[in-house]
This record gives sequence, C-alpha cells and structure tokens, in this order.
Amino acid sequence: MTTTYYPAIEELKAQAKRLRQAMNDRGTTLTHSAALEMIARQHGVRDWNTLAALAAKPNAGPKTQLFVGAYIRGRYLNQPFTGEVLALSALPGGDLHRITIHFDEPVDVVTFESFSAFRRRVNAQIDADGVSPRKTSNGVPHLVLDL
Repeated sequence: MTTTYYPAIEELKAQAKRLRQAMNDRGTTLTHSAALEMIARQHGVRDWNTLAALAAKPNAGPKTQLFVGAYIRGRYLNQPFTGEVLALSALPGGDLHRITIHFDEPVDVVTFESFSAFRRRVNAQIDADGVSPRKTSNGVPHLVLDL
C-alpha cells in the first residue's frame, strides 16, 4: 500500500470553486457538485465523497502497515473504533482487500435514538487507502481506516 497525500478539504473546495468560476467565465455552466466531482477525479479517486474521506484523514507520518494481528483504528458507519485485524486478503484484480476487524468495544451501527444494534466484528472491503468502496445512503464510506 502506497502513501498518498491529499490537500485539506478547505483547499479542495477552493479548487472546485476556482474551477467552477473559470468554466463559467468561459461560458460553460458548471454546478458546484460537478466541480467537486471533477476535482476528485483529478486527484485519482472515483468521487467527491471518497476524496473528502481521504482528505479528512491526517496526512502526517507513514501509513500503518496492515497485517493480521495489527491494531488499527478508524470509523465504521461513521462511528469511531479501535480494534484488531483478524483476517486480510487481496481480492482478484489487486485493487481491493477483504478485511475482518474485531472491535475493542462494540460499535452501534444504528443512528435511531430509540434503537441500537451493536457489532463487535465486521467484514469489509477496502482499497489501498483503507477506504471502503461501499457507502451509506448519505455517501459516507462504510469503513475508513486511519492508516
């Protein structure tokens, strides 16, 4: 897994704003969301939500090496967690990995106030940056590791 550095979200949004203004000055109307998507593609990711998740992670220091038994932390369904990697394998094609994580403390995967559902272990797919390609209905990746 390689280390990639991303600008802060504020800078990425400023880039999108400048792009939108430049396109509008040239007579091509561009929405803000379309500009954000174009900025994401320029940074080599598939969409703005993925880029925003990557940019929200700290860029300082080397990435944590993933291996079975590694102690990691991140966000699962936007809930913070710490835990241990129980299984890790590359999926065909080499772009994604399958990971099994055992959480130190159960994570509540329901946001409804009157109901809770706690998970202690999760199986997911992640890319080289530790971000799940699957997203919640509001566009947040299911799993984001702090690598």
